[in-house]
Amino acid sequence: MSSFSHTTLISSVKLISKCTILPELVDDHPMFDKPIKLSISDLPMLSCHYIQKGLLFPISPHPTEALLTLIKTALSKTLSLFPPLSGRLITDPDGIIYVAPCHTESGVVQFTHASALHVSINDVISPVDHYLDDVVKREFFPLNGAVSHDGHFMPLMAVQVTELLDGVFIGCAVNHAVIDGTSFWNLFNAFAATCRGETRIWRPVDFQRNFVKDSQAVLSFNNGQRPAVTFDVNAPLRERIFHFSKQAIAGLKSRANTQHLENAEQAGKLSNDDADKRGRLEISSFQSLCAQLWRSVTRARNLEASKPTTFRMAINCRHRLRPKLDECYFGNAIQSVRTVASAGEILSRDLRWSADELRRGVAEHDDGAVRRIAEEWEREPRCFPLGNWDGATVTMGSSARFPVYDNDFGWGRPVAVRSGMANKFDGKMSAFPGREGDGSVDLEVCLAPETMDGIENDQEFMQYVSDWLVTDI
Repeated sequence: MSSFSHTTLISSVKLISKCTILPELVDDHPMFDKPIKLSISDLPMLSCHYIQKGLLFPISPHPTEALLTLIKTALSKTLSLFPPLSGRLITDPDGIIYVAPCHTESGVVQFTHASALHVSINDVISPVDHYLDDVVKREFFPLNGAVSHDGHFMPLMAVQVTELLDGVFIGCAVNHAVIDGTSFWNLFNAFAATCRGETRIWRPVDFQRNFVKDSQAVLSFNNGQRPAVTFDVNAPLRERIFHFSKQAIAGLKSRANTQHLENAEQAGKLSNDDADKRGRLEISSFQSLCAQLWRSVTRARNLEASKPTTFRMAINCRHRLRPKLDECYFGNAIQSVRTVASAGEILSRDLRWSADELRRGVAEHDDGAVRRIAEEWEREPRCFPLGNWDGATVTMGSSARFPVYDNDFGWGRPVAVRSGMANKFDGKMSAFPGREGDGSVDLEVCLAPETMDGIENDQEFMQYVSDWLVTDI
């Protein structure tokens, strides 16, 4: 049972203070003295909300004021490694958008201290209290509703520290036109390492913004207005985090790959050549999980068999380009891989078939594909169309490979990762590593209420879902 009433919870989330943080001046850290042009991978994100991700920690041994001083000092030092985050966006007379140095209040990083002393760790991680989950999203993160284009007059980054009954929540919001998920967690890792006292934090950050090419493409907005998000932020939505243990993921992967062999043998099509290709074409753990999700969501939506369905997957392009981008490339280096199949195909064929469609799309997204998509965008610049316009789309973001649980601020590993209100719509999914590691995965699933009811009653899906209890904090 939760340790609060709903009325108590609302009054318990209190804003204590706000301030601004500037980068610490360090001689051997990068100077930010000239504008950095947004790339053709940054610009489409101008209509997206700021990235909002946060980590739940056990209670700190430090008194409140000492804890806040520690975190603020670490943030200032971290900003000296990532100085563009203390700037703001500007648009020149030709319509080119830059991240520019700014020393006014709109250009520094916002820091908020809040208190929710009636909320416990177990309240936050409860998989069933949807009311609390909504309050966490709304109250534990800064810059709710901010769109990346707002970086022209709002901070590019903000941090909120919320004290709980038995823990601390550190929420971070960063402009999505300036940073992608890989860069976000590189930043968060450096922030945590600085806070716990490490002096050698990170490899030099690459600020060149040379994704594919130096493009002169310009995004135009009606009457100079900011772009709006491309989905209905007020649409009814339910959200739940489903936990998949290492064993469950292994079971899914085994099922996907075993079905392939069984079906081929039954059809008499398993030649020696096929056998030789099995290892090369093996379905991965994550492809198996995504395929199961695609199947179960499609079934829960009760779509006509002929209805086209789409699975969109955000992928990191740093290692796909030739030459490769540095892993510390700071900015957006992502594209969306789109896989389409009819509802009938998804549901009438086995898990392997759907997973192999996803595998093929990712495998084929090489250097040539990355450059081709960039050139297509350059010919017709547009903001990225987030949303579920046809009622049959699933969009997978984040990554189960992000080093989420490496973020020890000095008093222990995170208990859980959570995200805010940003960029959530029917069909939006985010993958995170499970806290226990070893291949476990947490899926943050956002769906229309009736669709969520459907997958919660889908035995094919739920047989792989397990409860997750915090036992080692």
